[in-house]
Amino acid sequence: MSRVDHGIQLPVQSQSTLYAEPWEADAGPADLVEIARAADRAGFTYIACCDHVAIPRRLADAMGTVWYDPVATLAHLAAVTERVRLLAHVAVVGLRHPLVTAKQYATLDALSGGRLILGVGAGHVREEFEALGVDFEQRGAVLDETIDALRAALGKEEYPAHHGKRYDFEDLGQRPRPAQPRVPLWVGGSSPAAVRRAALKGDGWLPQGDPRDRLPAQIETVRRLRGDDAPFTVGAITEPLYVGTPAWDVGRRTLTGPPEALAASLRAYPAMGVDQIQVRFRCRSRDELVDQIAAFGADVAPHL
Repeated sequence: MSRVDHGIQLPVQSQSTLYAEPWEADAGPADLVEIARAADRAGFTYIACCDHVAIPRRLADAMGTVWYDPVATLAHLAAVTERVRLLAHVAVVGLRHPLVTAKQYATLDALSGGRLILGVGAGHVREEFEALGVDFEQRGAVLDETIDALRAALGKEEYPAHHGKRYDFEDLGQRPRPAQPRVPLWVGGSSPAAVRRAALKGDGWLPQGDPRDRLPAQIETVRRLRGDDAPFTVGAITEPLYVGTPAWDVGRRTLTGPPEALAASLRAYPAMGVDQIQVRFRCRSRDELVDQIAAFGADVAPHL
């Protein structure tokens, strides 16, 4: 069993009622900076930011309307951190022309010294697609071609070329180029189509909400579809965590306890073939979250 990496989806930057803590409603850029710095100090592999352009009223009660732009947010945090990687989890890249996406993320990779991981997904909010003139029903096919176009546009060539059904470009130069020879491209989603897309087109898979008992079969599907030993990063989103014994109700699904017990539970993920886990901590304030990040990095992560 190999060591498993760990990253964190940042709070504040997206505030769905499914996971946002009450304190996040009054938080802002300064809180994001302190949390990103805490993750950087604690040895987290990445910090992650979500992508939504606009939330329709029919979904606002559940999803909220606070969704920071991932490129702007990750670029801001790149400037105040040193080593932690920067993950778009996930960018709905089909909403934008791939040359626009490539320009944004290549610049982010160059500015950050090669710390970008580009997570991509098909999206699920019909009104976003309609407002931007993109066919919602064809979003899977759009994403498939967009990934191919991004492979070219984020590659080594100053004048990338792609000739597809929806996008066609060549002899158009873009600099700066990414600092990395190959920007890791992770595909998000847990539907059969998303798992297949990750296996065939991605460098990694970001499942969305798969419980532990469902992951082994999904991972086996990915391995079977890939059919080779090329480097590939399998991810998982863990249960909510709290390091130590909480003095407040953190919910029955939250894993709590001393570091050794948490590590023992989380080791189930690498045992089933997971390479990186994304964690989220229950907390009542920014300071409590920073303390949780530090405790996880110092006392739990070394045992994973």
